[in-house]
Amino acid sequence: MLARSKWMMAGIAALTAAVIWAVAAPAAQASAAEADTPPAVSATSPSAAEVEALQYMREEEKLARDVYLALYEEWQLPIFQTIAGSESQHMEAMLTLIEKYGLTDPAAGKAEGEFTNPELQALYAQLVAQGSKSAVDALKVGATIEDLDIADLMEALENMTSDDIRFAMENLLRGSENHLRAFMRNLERTGDTYEPQYLDAETFAEILEGQTGRMGARGRGARWDDNGRGRGMRWQ
Repeated sequence: MLARSKWMMAGIAALTAAVIWAVAAPAAQASAAEADTPPAVSATSPSAAEVEALQYMREEEKLARDVYLALYEEWQLPIFQTIAGSESQHMEAMLTLIEKYGLTDPAAGKAEGEFTNPELQALYAQLVAQGSKSAVDALKVGATIEDLDIADLMEALENMTSDDIRFAMENLLRGSENHLRAFMRNLERTGDTYEPQYLDAETFAEILEGQTGRMGARGRGARWDDNGRGRGMRWQ
């Protein structure tokens, strides 16, 4: 009888421990994930500068995706297909905010290679033509796009006051820095290189070294392979 009582007490203790773990584990997981959770939509409407940035970056990310798809079709280099997929995610991130704030989507109804912004339309034609000359030129076009993208994102972030928009833009920035590193590694293997056209030399060098301290995240580039594939990152 005593042995049976001890067995029952042990069973109750084990069950109690299991219940405590079941309650505590999700809470711990939620706490660990809290840093990666995007902020709620800002209570106030976005500023004119934020609206302009959202709409422009929506199309600039489309520019990157469309050029990379065209260059993948031309050269069949995996890096272009992989990063084009990431750019599609960036486009969706901008669209999510555009729809939340009831803004006009400049990319709505636009086919591949078509843009509302005339400057981006002209740039698309220019970059595809340049990248079609050779595989090395194509890689340089990839570096050029990411160089431009990073410079534009850094400028946009100077005017961000809405937490949710800043969160999205910072994630795009980290992704673009990783893309730039991937293109540069591929270029180096060809014996060629790329000199920045939009970023200053110091910032460009810091990004290639994996130093993205401006946004509070150093060394994230180490989590990407040479084709631009991320390893476990939330944003690409």
